[in-house]
Amino acid sequence: MAQDFKHMDQDKIDMTILAELSANARVSQTELADRVGLSSTAIARRQRALEDEGYIRGYQAILDPSRFGLNTTVLVRIALNSQSDEALKSFEAAVVNCPSVIRTFLMSGNDDYLLIVLARDIEDFERIHRTELSRLPHVSRIQSNFALREIIDRAVPLAIFGKPGRPARKQIRKRAG
Repeated sequence: MAQDFKHMDQDKIDMTILAELSANARVSQTELADRVGLSSTAIARRQRALEDEGYIRGYQAILDPSRFGLNTTVLVRIALNSQSDEALKSFEAAVVNCPSVIRTFLMSGNDDYLLIVLARDIEDFERIHRTELSRLPHVSRIQSNFALREIIDRAVPLAIFGKPGRPARKQIRKRAG
């Protein structure tokens, strides 16, 4: 199945390196070399090439939002009053400055944007709605849905690695209700 997603010159070894790093970006090159069956030097060279080619965009710590009191995930659908280039650019420039928004997608369909917002609770989301979202330019409609529980949180589909049963990142968050 990994062949379906193969890009450029990525072979099975590169795909294994990517799968291992997506599961644990802190894995040492020695451990990675043992798992892949190459020397640490060869692993370092391949990993650097994957970075240079853009397959690996960076490394980050995955923080648990609930440890910061952010127990409410809200999916916010926004429709603009215009889809002009100016309206889109103006909205996008402003939404970048919303501290509670963690992801934003330009959408097709009825809504222009989908935002992922983290809040402490419903009252906190009301504040975010009032002080951040409702002040965004060109907004004609805001619709919010509250996530009850996260089931899957992956950076990429597991099918890329040809391992549908292996989680790329095991991260189950307990949500306070």
